[in-house]
Amino acid sequence: MHALRKSAALGGALLIGTGAALSAHAATVVRSDAGATPADILDTVNLFRADVSLGGGVNPGGGGPFENGRRQITWDGVPDVRSEPNFMPPDQFLNTARQGAFFDTPGSGFFTSADNANPTATAPLFNAINPAYAGQFQAFSAQRLFIAVDSIITDTFFFIPSDPTSKGVVNGFGAVFADVDLADETTIEYFDSTNQSLGIYDVPASSDGGLSFLGVTFGDGERVARVRITSGTAPLSALNVDGPGVDVVAMDDFIYGEPQPVPEASTWMGASALAGMAWLARRRRAAKA
Repeated sequence: MHALRKSAALGGALLIGTGAALSAHAATVVRSDAGATPADILDTVNLFRADVSLGGGVNPGGGGPFENGRRQITWDGVPDVRSEPNFMPPDQFLNTARQGAFFDTPGSGFFTSADNANPTATAPLFNAINPAYAGQFQAFSAQRLFIAVDSIITDTFFFIPSDPTSKGVVNGFGAVFADVDLADETTIEYFDSTNQSLGIYDVPASSDGGLSFLGVTFGDGERVARVRITSGTAPLSALNVDGPGVDVVAMDDFIYGEPQPVPEASTWMGASALAGMAWLARRRRAAKA
Protein backbone atom coordinates (compact mmCIF):
# COMPACT_ATOMS: atom_id res chain seq x y z
CA MET A 1 0.00 0.00 0.00
CA HIS A 2 1.35 3.41 -0.96
CA ALA A 3 1.54 5.65 2.08
CA LEU A 4 -0.67 8.72 2.09
CA ARG A 5 1.43 11.88 2.23
CA LYS A 6 0.01 14.26 4.79
CA SER A 7 0.25 17.87 3.73
CA ALA A 8 -1.48 21.16 4.43
CA ALA A 9 -3.10 20.95 0.99
CA LEU A 10 -5.64 18.43 2.28
CA GLY A 11 -8.58 19.16 4.54
CA GLY A 12 -10.69 17.72 7.34
CA ALA A 13 -8.10 17.12 10.06
CA LEU A 14 -7.34 18.44 13.50
CA LEU A 15 -4.28 20.59 12.82
CA ILE A 16 -2.42 22.37 15.58
CA GLY A 17 0.85 24.28 15.36
CA THR A 18 2.79 26.23 12.77
CA GLY A 19 3.08 24.45 9.43
CA ALA A 20 1.11 21.48 10.73
CA ALA A 21 0.70 18.35 8.65
CA LEU A 22 -2.65 16.76 7.89
CA SER A 23 -4.48 13.77 9.31
CA ALA A 24 -6.98 11.57 7.54
CA HIS A 25 -8.71 10.78 10.86
CA ALA A 26 -10.65 13.30 12.91
CA ALA A 27 -9.32 11.83 16.16
CA THR A 28 -5.69 12.14 15.05
CA VAL A 29 -3.88 15.20 16.41
CA VAL A 30 -0.88 16.64 14.57
CA ARG A 31 1.33 19.21 16.27
CA SER A 32 4.18 20.88 14.43
CA ASP A 33 6.21 24.01 14.90
CA ALA A 34 9.49 25.67 13.96
CA GLY A 35 11.55 28.53 15.32
CA ALA A 36 14.96 29.98 15.96
CA THR A 37 15.34 28.80 19.57
CA PRO A 38 14.06 26.05 21.89
CA ALA A 39 11.67 28.54 23.47
CA ASP A 40 9.98 29.09 20.11
CA ILE A 41 8.74 25.49 19.89
CA LEU A 42 8.47 24.58 23.58
CA ASP A 43 4.75 25.31 23.87
CA THR A 44 3.95 22.95 20.98
CA VAL A 45 6.26 20.25 22.35
CA ASN A 46 4.55 20.52 25.75
CA LEU A 47 1.11 20.17 24.16
CA PHE A 48 2.24 17.03 22.37
CA ARG A 49 3.70 15.66 25.61
CA ALA A 50 0.26 16.08 27.18
CA ASP A 51 -1.40 14.41 24.17
CA VAL A 52 0.57 11.18 24.40
CA SER A 53 0.81 11.10 28.21
CA LEU A 54 -2.95 10.66 28.74
CA GLY A 55 -2.74 12.51 32.02
CA GLY A 56 0.57 11.01 33.17
CA GLY A 57 4.16 12.22 33.20
CA VAL A 58 7.54 10.81 32.20
CA ASN A 59 7.69 7.12 33.16
CA PRO A 60 10.82 5.64 34.73
CA GLY A 61 13.17 3.38 32.81
CA GLY A 62 11.91 -0.18 32.62
CA GLY A 63 8.71 -0.76 34.54
CA GLY A 64 5.22 -0.86 33.15
CA PRO A 65 3.52 -1.04 30.90
CA PHE A 66 1.75 1.85 32.60
CA GLU A 67 -1.76 2.90 31.61
CA ASN A 68 -0.64 6.44 30.93
CA GLY A 69 2.49 8.57 30.82
CA ARG A 70 5.17 8.87 28.18
CA ARG A 71 8.73 7.93 27.28
CA GLN A 72 11.26 10.61 26.43
CA ILE A 73 14.76 10.22 24.98
CA THR A 74 16.93 13.33 25.19
CA TRP A 75 20.25 11.53 24.37
CA ASP A 76 21.95 13.51 27.16
CA GLY A 77 22.33 10.48 29.42
CA VAL A 78 24.29 8.48 26.83
CA PRO A 79 27.82 8.03 28.28
CA ASP A 80 30.95 9.33 26.57
CA VAL A 81 32.05 5.79 25.72
CA ARG A 82 28.89 5.45 23.58
CA SER A 83 28.98 8.93 22.08
CA GLU A 84 30.95 10.44 19.19
CA PRO A 85 33.56 9.41 18.12
CA ASN A 86 32.18 6.05 19.35
CA PHE A 87 29.01 4.50 17.97
CA MET A 88 25.89 4.31 20.10
CA PRO A 89 24.54 0.73 20.15
CA PRO A 90 21.11 0.45 18.52
CA ASP A 91 19.75 -1.18 21.69
CA GLN A 92 20.97 1.62 24.01
CA PHE A 93 17.35 2.51 24.84
CA LEU A 94 16.08 -1.06 24.76
CA ASN A 95 18.43 -3.08 26.96
CA THR A 96 20.53 -0.44 28.75
CA ALA A 97 18.41 2.65 29.34
CA ARG A 98 15.16 0.72 29.08
CA GLN A 99 12.76 3.03 27.30
CA GLY A 100 11.26 0.51 24.87
CA ALA A 101 12.98 1.74 21.71
CA PHE A 102 15.30 -0.03 19.25
CA PHE A 103 16.92 1.75 16.31
CA ASP A 104 17.88 0.56 12.85
CA THR A 105 19.35 2.22 9.77
CA PRO A 106 20.70 1.17 6.36
CA GLY A 107 23.76 3.24 7.25
CA SER A 108 26.77 2.41 9.42
CA GLY A 109 25.14 2.98 12.80
CA PHE A 110 24.34 5.89 15.10
CA PHE A 111 26.15 8.79 16.76
CA THR A 112 25.11 10.90 19.68
CA SER A 113 27.18 14.08 19.65
CA ALA A 114 29.97 14.70 22.12
CA ASP A 115 29.38 17.00 25.07
CA ASN A 116 31.62 19.86 26.16
CA ALA A 117 33.57 17.78 28.67
CA ASN A 118 34.23 14.55 26.75
CA PRO A 119 37.60 12.81 27.38
CA THR A 120 38.58 12.70 23.70
CA ALA A 121 38.14 16.47 23.21
CA THR A 122 35.75 15.76 20.32
CA ALA A 123 34.02 18.94 19.16
CA PRO A 124 30.34 19.06 20.20
CA LEU A 125 27.25 19.30 17.97
CA PHE A 126 28.92 17.20 15.25
CA ASN A 127 31.43 19.92 14.38
CA ALA A 128 34.11 17.21 14.39
CA ILE A 129 32.44 15.57 11.38
CA ASN A 130 32.67 18.76 9.36
CA PRO A 131 34.02 22.11 10.62
CA ALA A 132 31.50 23.83 8.33
CA TYR A 133 28.76 22.68 10.72
CA ALA A 134 29.96 25.17 13.37
CA GLY A 135 26.96 27.28 14.33
CA GLN A 136 24.59 25.18 12.21
CA PHE A 137 23.16 22.93 14.91
CA GLN A 138 21.77 23.62 18.35
CA ALA A 139 20.29 21.30 20.96
CA PHE A 140 16.71 21.49 22.18
CA SER A 141 17.72 19.78 25.42
CA ALA A 142 21.44 20.28 25.92
CA GLN A 143 23.83 18.92 25.03
CA ARG A 144 23.72 15.86 22.81
CA LEU A 145 22.12 15.45 19.38
CA PHE A 146 21.51 12.22 17.44
CA ILE A 147 22.09 11.10 13.83
CA ALA A 148 22.22 8.00 11.67
CA VAL A 149 25.72 7.61 10.21
CA ASP A 150 26.01 7.35 6.41
CA SER A 151 22.24 7.47 6.00
CA ILE A 152 19.28 9.80 6.35
CA ILE A 153 17.00 6.94 7.50
CA THR A 154 16.31 6.04 11.14
CA ASP A 155 13.76 3.34 12.01
CA THR A 156 12.48 3.21 15.58
CA PHE A 157 10.76 0.02 16.77
CA PHE A 158 8.80 -0.04 20.01
CA PHE A 159 8.97 -2.69 22.75
CA ILE A 160 7.66 -3.11 26.29
CA PRO A 161 10.28 -1.39 28.52
CA SER A 162 9.94 -3.99 31.28
CA ASP A 163 10.22 -6.85 28.76
CA PRO A 164 12.57 -5.86 25.89
CA THR A 165 11.78 -9.08 24.01
CA SER A 166 8.09 -8.17 23.64
CA LYS A 167 7.05 -5.85 20.82
CA GLY A 168 4.91 -2.87 21.71
CA VAL A 169 2.75 -0.17 20.18
CA VAL A 170 2.36 3.49 21.12
CA ASN A 171 -0.40 6.05 20.67
CA GLY A 172 1.89 8.68 19.18
CA PHE A 173 5.45 9.76 18.45
CA GLY A 174 7.18 13.10 17.99
CA ALA A 175 10.72 14.37 17.47
CA VAL A 176 12.74 17.58 17.48
CA PHE A 177 14.97 18.34 14.49
CA ALA A 178 17.92 20.72 14.13
CA ASP A 179 18.37 22.89 11.03
CA VAL A 180 15.60 21.72 8.70
CA ASP A 181 16.08 24.07 5.74
CA LEU A 182 14.00 22.42 3.01
CA ALA A 183 10.26 21.91 3.29
CA ASP A 184 8.78 18.49 2.39
CA GLU A 185 12.13 16.64 2.68
CA THR A 186 12.39 15.76 6.38
CA THR A 187 9.51 13.42 7.28
CA ILE A 188 8.18 10.89 9.77
CA GLU A 189 6.27 7.85 8.50
CA TYR A 190 4.16 5.86 10.97
CA PHE A 191 3.44 2.12 10.73
CA ASP A 192 1.05 -0.12 12.63
CA SER A 193 1.74 -3.61 13.95
CA THR A 194 0.92 -5.17 10.55
CA ASN A 195 3.49 -2.87 8.88
CA GLN A 196 0.77 -0.85 7.17
CA SER A 197 1.62 2.82 6.78
CA LEU A 198 -0.49 5.28 8.74
CA GLY A 199 0.88 8.13 6.63
CA ILE A 200 3.95 10.25 5.99
CA TYR A 201 4.03 13.63 7.74
CA ASP A 202 6.26 16.57 6.79
CA VAL A 203 8.48 18.30 9.34
CA PRO A 204 8.28 22.09 8.94
CA ALA A 205 11.36 24.03 7.89
CA SER A 206 12.92 26.40 10.42
CA SER A 207 15.05 29.50 10.10
CA ASP A 208 18.68 28.71 9.33
CA GLY A 209 20.18 26.99 12.36
CA GLY A 210 16.78 26.75 14.02
CA LEU A 211 14.67 23.92 15.45
CA SER A 212 11.60 22.08 14.18
CA PHE A 213 9.11 19.74 15.83
CA LEU A 214 6.57 17.24 14.56
CA GLY A 215 4.41 14.96 16.66
CA VAL A 216 1.35 12.88 15.74
CA THR A 217 -1.05 11.27 18.22
CA PHE A 218 -3.38 8.66 16.73
CA GLY A 219 -7.00 7.94 17.59
CA ASP A 220 -9.66 5.63 16.18
CA GLY A 221 -7.82 2.63 17.65
CA GLU A 222 -4.70 3.13 15.52
CA ARG A 223 -1.42 2.33 17.23
CA VAL A 224 2.18 2.77 16.09
CA ALA A 225 4.67 -0.11 16.11
CA ARG A 226 7.42 1.63 14.11
CA VAL A 227 8.34 5.03 12.77
CA ARG A 228 10.70 5.82 9.90
CA ILE A 229 12.43 9.20 10.07
CA THR A 230 13.97 10.71 6.96
CA SER A 231 16.34 13.48 8.08
CA GLY A 232 17.06 15.94 5.30
CA THR A 233 18.44 14.99 1.90
CA ALA A 234 22.03 14.01 2.79
CA PRO A 235 23.72 12.50 5.84
CA LEU A 236 26.20 14.46 7.90
CA SER A 237 29.69 13.89 6.50
CA ALA A 238 32.97 15.61 5.69
CA LEU A 239 31.63 16.23 2.18
CA ASN A 240 28.01 17.23 2.74
CA VAL A 241 27.07 20.81 3.57
CA ASP A 242 23.84 22.74 3.16
CA GLY A 243 23.33 24.20 -0.29
CA PRO A 244 20.92 24.15 -3.23
CA GLY A 245 18.91 20.94 -2.87
CA VAL A 246 21.11 19.70 -0.01
CA ASP A 247 19.91 19.73 3.60
CA VAL A 248 21.80 18.05 6.45
CA VAL A 249 19.64 17.58 9.54
CA ALA A 250 20.27 16.31 13.07
CA MET A 251 17.74 15.09 15.64
CA ASP A 252 17.12 15.78 19.31
CA ASP A 253 14.35 14.66 21.68
CA PHE A 254 12.19 11.64 20.83
CA ILE A 255 8.83 11.64 22.67
CA TYR A 256 6.24 8.86 22.54
CA GLY A 257 3.42 7.31 24.52
CA GLU A 258 3.94 4.44 26.95
CA PRO A 259 4.46 1.26 24.87
CA GLN A 260 1.60 -1.20 25.27
CA PRO A 261 1.38 -4.89 24.27
CA VAL A 262 0.52 -5.50 20.63
CA PRO A 263 -3.20 -6.38 20.47
CA GLU A 264 -3.95 -9.88 19.26
CA ALA A 265 -5.29 -10.17 15.74
CA SER A 266 -8.71 -11.15 17.05
CA THR A 267 -8.81 -7.96 19.12
CA TRP A 268 -7.97 -5.82 16.10
CA MET A 269 -10.53 -7.68 13.98
CA GLY A 270 -13.19 -7.31 16.63
CA ALA A 271 -12.55 -3.59 16.96
CA SER A 272 -12.65 -3.18 13.19
CA ALA A 273 -15.93 -5.10 12.94
CA LEU A 274 -17.52 -2.99 15.67
CA ALA A 275 -16.34 0.21 14.01
CA GLY A 276 -17.74 -1.01 10.69
CA MET A 277 -21.13 -1.81 12.19
CA ALA A 278 -21.25 1.59 13.91
CA TRP A 279 -20.44 3.31 10.61
CA LEU A 280 -23.18 1.38 8.78
CA ALA A 281 -25.67 2.24 11.51
CA ARG A 282 -24.85 5.96 11.18
CA ARG A 283 -25.26 5.78 7.39
CA ARG A 284 -28.64 4.09 7.76
CA ARG A 285 -29.84 6.69 10.25
CA ALA A 286 -28.66 9.46 7.96
CA ALA A 287 -30.46 7.89 5.00
CA LYS A 288 -33.74 7.80 6.93
CA ALA A 289 -33.41 11.39 8.13
